[in-house]
Amino acid sequence: MTSTDDVEEDEVMASTLFVLNDPPYGTERSYNGVRLAGSLARREGEAVRVFLIGDAAACAKAGQKVPQGYYNLELMLRSIVRRGGEIGVCGTCMDARGITDAELAGGCRRSTLEEFADWTQNADRVLVF
Repeated sequence: MTSTDDVEEDEVMASTLFVLNDPPYGTERSYNGVRLAGSLARREGEAVRVFLIGDAAACAKAGQKVPQGYYNLELMLRSIVRRGGEIGVCGTCMDARGITDAELAGGCRRSTLEEFADWTQNADRVLVF
């Protein structure tokens, strides 16, 4: 193996798209998806994207207040962003739920179906929760 091969292997990234559909609380599907996304985001060579659609758009709402000791999806999503992950929130779903851009948690942003399609097409893996 030459030094050029070493560089190429180091640059290889696996990309995973997480698609979340469920609300932030009341079911643990979104929680489990975000947990796995966070775990992958901590690993070398992993590119993580999370797309929040339907009721999952509320996962990105800033200012979530939960009982002490209970998980907080806003904080979990922000942790993924700090590790280089991207969080897209369906703009149509935001509008239907009365969530404005200003109400989104840090690092989360309004997205579109077109971007969702691009992310899907470019992902090595797509996991749906």
